[in-house]
Amino acid sequence: MAVPHTALARRLEPYEGPEVTSVIIYKKRRKMYLLSGDEIIETYKIELGNNPAGPKQFQGDGKTPEGSYVINRRNPNSQFHLSLGISYPSVRDVAYARAQGKNPGGDIFIHGRAGKNQGKGRDWTAGCIAVADHHIEKIYMMVRDGTFIHIYP
Repeated sequence: MAVPHTALARRLEPYEGPEVTSVIIYKKRRKMYLLSGDEIIETYKIELGNNPAGPKQFQGDGKTPEGSYVINRRNPNSQFHLSLGISYPSVRDVAYARAQGKNPGGDIFIHGRAGKNQGKGRDWTAGCIAVADHHIEKIYMMVRDGTFIHIYP
């Protein structure tokens, strides 16, 4: 059962630690690092798109993007518990897909599992980055819109 937004808001702990200045993802390691300057302040296990090798290029390819982006939106009512939007596709991503006669896709997020996605395996999203629900609650409070995110193979 989804938690109503008002109940969820009461449950989220305010974050009062160092500012998160960047998010680093290493897809092969299945790790996400939250950094303040050069210091790692949090590390999380992640799950990726259902076809994780290589960069996302087209809608429906099941890949998680690679490159540098920005956290550009948040959704407290996400079907995946909570979510932070990633600015994919970039101008370069769009140009590449269009040159191939395809759509680059979009709606890439860091999100939770919403309970219902437990047991789906290591890589099950459509291209997003998934973490445990209790982790997305903390990440959601720590990472601000405008934070850089760098996604590596």
